[in-house]
Amino acid sequence: MTRGLNAVVDGPADAPALLLGSSLGTTGAMWQPQVAALATRYRVIRYDHLGHGGSAVPAGPYTIDLLGRKVLRLLDDLGVARVHYAGLSLGGMVGMWLAAHAPERIDRLALLCTSASLGPADGWRARAATVRAGRLDSIADAIVERWFTPAFAASRPDTVAAYRDLLVSTPAVGYAGCCEAIAAMDLRPDLAAVRAPTLVIGAADDPAIPPEQAAAITERIRAARLVVLDGAAHLANVEQPEAVTRLLVDHLDPEGAVRR
Repeated sequence: MTRGLNAVVDGPADAPALLLGSSLGTTGAMWQPQVAALATRYRVIRYDHLGHGGSAVPAGPYTIDLLGRKVLRLLDDLGVARVHYAGLSLGGMVGMWLAAHAPERIDRLALLCTSASLGPADGWRARAATVRAGRLDSIADAIVERWFTPAFAASRPDTVAAYRDLLVSTPAVGYAGCCEAIAAMDLRPDLAAVRAPTLVIGAADDPAIPPEQAAAITERIRAARLVVLDGAAHLANVEQPEAVTRLLVDHLDPEGAVRR
């Protein structure tokens, strides 16, 4: 643990740094399908959000600003001045905050299955209250059902079960605090300040954050392009690992993509 945030680092110490932010209710382990390929090119840093995994679990309140500042402190403690950043869902929300508020720290940005403003706020607050009452397990199946398409869930039940286990192991205080952070979040005014070349990935079958949200982000970031993946729901990097890895590599190393 480094100053509150747990992080796992893979890849050469002298390679360009790539920071990966995970979804609400998961940890850096969410990115395991991409690690082997990315760690041949980058110093891959997978962190757990505040209140998740091995990170500290303060009582709150949590805000996107707080989550982002904790990431900046992590980078300072790791001695990393500048990174590429890829984040999915809550990880993408933190990525937008970082690119807008600490642009000198972000080289290239990738935002997956995320939103700059995700209402209704009352729904997030109600979910937080349910979790604080000790009933995360009671809503876990409904949450995980939105993470994967029915076809994937039917063909990969062990994978789905593993991600459900990851969800229900999340500390209630941390999960609820992050729900409340999302409820209060509106990053739309910040997006005009993002200067990092940005890849926005939506998933055609994502009921949690539909691809229209990805399109709305793309319209507000000057140097952004949009890709919508077929055959994937919310955890698109798990359901379409090769496609997501290829998109990330080509975006983070555009000269390499041209050479191929």
